[in-house]
Formats: sequence, structure tokens, C-alpha cells
Amino acid sequence: MDYRQLGRTDLKVSALCLGTMTWGEQNSEPEAFAQIERAKAAGINFMDTAEMYPVPPKAETYATTEKFIGNWFKSRGDRADWILASKIAGPGNGIDYIRDGKLKHNRDHVVAAVDASLKRLQTDYIDLYQLHWPERSTNYFGQLGYTHKEEQFTPILEILQALDEQVKAGKIRHIGLSNETPWGTMKFLAQAEAHGLPRAASIQNPYNLLNRSFEVGLAEVAIREQCGLLAYSPLAFGMLSGKYANGARPPKGRLSLYSRFTRYFNPQSEAACARYVALAHEHGLDPAQMALAFVTSRPFVTSNIIGATSLEQLDSNIASFELKLSDEVLEGIAAIQKDQPNPAP
Repeated sequence: MDYRQLGRTDLKVSALCLGTMTWGEQNSEPEAFAQIERAKAAGINFMDTAEMYPVPPKAETYATTEKFIGNWFKSRGDRADWILASKIAGPGNGIDYIRDGKLKHNRDHVVAAVDASLKRLQTDYIDLYQLHWPERSTNYFGQLGYTHKEEQFTPILEILQALDEQVKAGKIRHIGLSNETPWGTMKFLAQAEAHGLPRAASIQNPYNLLNRSFEVGLAEVAIREQCGLLAYSPLAFGMLSGKYANGARPPKGRLSLYSRFTRYFNPQSEAACARYVALAHEHGLDPAQMALAFVTSRPFVTSNIIGATSLEQLDSNIASFELKLSDEVLEGIAAIQKDQPNPAP
């Protein structure tokens, strides 16, 4: 396993990060434990979660994922072996059961969210604490085209001051952004520098062969500002594995189980997926591993967040780290991207 610097911190995280959003919905606690054990054995030292998980979010499963992780730490006593990331939820997204549905990133909400996560995770600190999505209306979760909206949202300086209190209290070590834009990222970095406040170490945004929009604007920020990408949905909810090809609907697949996940499922995505799968087969590669290897190899990626619902999937995803894509494969990927750019942003 390769280990990469997390921003300008002294932490080194594995190039693959264990994603957890299925735990408590598609995966039971014993299955989550088995995934943690398998990932650790492979050299993964980085695990990402959120107060909102599992996904799809709903009141009856709220925060189950963090509870599973906390139970693991309690039973195994290996908290120090992990770099743990979590997130505070933002407003919208149909959530009316977290802090009375009046979600913000102000001091009161940051304090309440951090304390609740620490209790569930059964730990004294969170290594990387992220803002799950912006409090303001902007481009995220697949929204293209920016429509300006005058609205009140917590000032970025106030958010950083609230997070700084948590850092000084020893409850979180570093901060990160998620689903953020170039404007938002640079504003957070500038305010942190101007006022001596915690600097974002990473940005967790979607990135995969069907959605390379991060490369426009944010990739330069990630490299020049040492605020690397934690890439989520690297397989576009499994689309890039080829398992949904030709109208197939595997019974345990996320796109089969949950009608809300339409972001990566459209005629353009299906057409592009067919070409990526064919390219992989042409070169004797597993389509999912090819897609993951591409993401992991990008110079602006700090860690690639892999998720799985079975140990077989997890093993295959982990094995993608050993795959080095040839120039011919990369040229094939570039040709498909040129013909069908970002069909599922």
C-alpha cells in the first residue's frame, strides 16, 4: 500500500480509504467488522464516515454507521491504528431529524455534531472533520449550471473559528471540505491563512470516469494548495463495474434497491460505461479495477474511497491498487472522455 501526505498535516493516509456508507443499511455490524479487518490486513489505515450515514439517509438508521465503528474500536482497541474521518451534515437533502432539521455550520451545530460523533465512535478525537456539503446553495450533488441565490449562510470565518475551538479542545485534529466548489475552497483557504485558523487538508468530492468535473478548476487548487482530493463514488455507484449493462439489475445493487440514485444512471452514462467496460476487456482487465486504478493514479488524488457490500467486492477493489494502467489503456480512456465527456456530473 502507498501512503500519501494529507494536505499540509503530518498524517500519511493510505492511497485507498475504506468507505462506510453502506454499514447499517446494506451491511450488518458483523459484515462491517469483517470489512474493517480485511482492509486493515491490506494496509489501509484510513476510514471515512459521516454523522448522516448510512445512505440513503433516513431517521430509523441515522448514525448507525458511526455506532458500528465505535463498537469496533471498543472491541478491538485499535483506534490508534486508524486515521478516522467524519463529517457534519448540512441543510437540505431531506433531513429533518438531525438537530431538528435546522442544520447549519455555526458554532452550536459544530459543537453538538462533534460531541455526538465522538460518543458514537467511542473515541476522544476525530483525525479529519469535514463539512459534508456547503451550507449555501451552489453546484453539488450533480447540479450543473449555477443560479445565484441571495441567502443567509454561516460566514466562512465563523465556521473556521468554530472548528478551531474543536481543534484546540483536542476533539478534532484537522479539517476538510466536501462537495465544495473552487470558490468555496479558495475562500476557506484564504480565511484560514489570513486569521491563523485551521486549514482544509482535503476536499472530498465525486470523481470517476463518468464524472471528471473535478479536473476543471479544483484539480489545480488541490495540487497548488496541497488540498488533495478524497475521491468518492469512484465506481459511480457500481455503474463502471459493468454489472448494470444491457438493463441488468442485480438484486443487491444500489441502483436496483434505491430509486433515488439516478445521478449516474442515464442513457449517456450507459453508453459511456459500455465503452469503458469494452476497453477493459480488450486489455484483459477487470472493468471495476481499471476504473479504480485510473482514479488512484491521478496526481491530485490523496486517497480513493472504496466501498463494498461484500468481502469479494472489497478484495477486488483493494487489488486495484496493484494495477498500473498502460499508455494504451490511458489513451483509450482519453478517447472515450473526449467523445462523451462527463455524462454523469
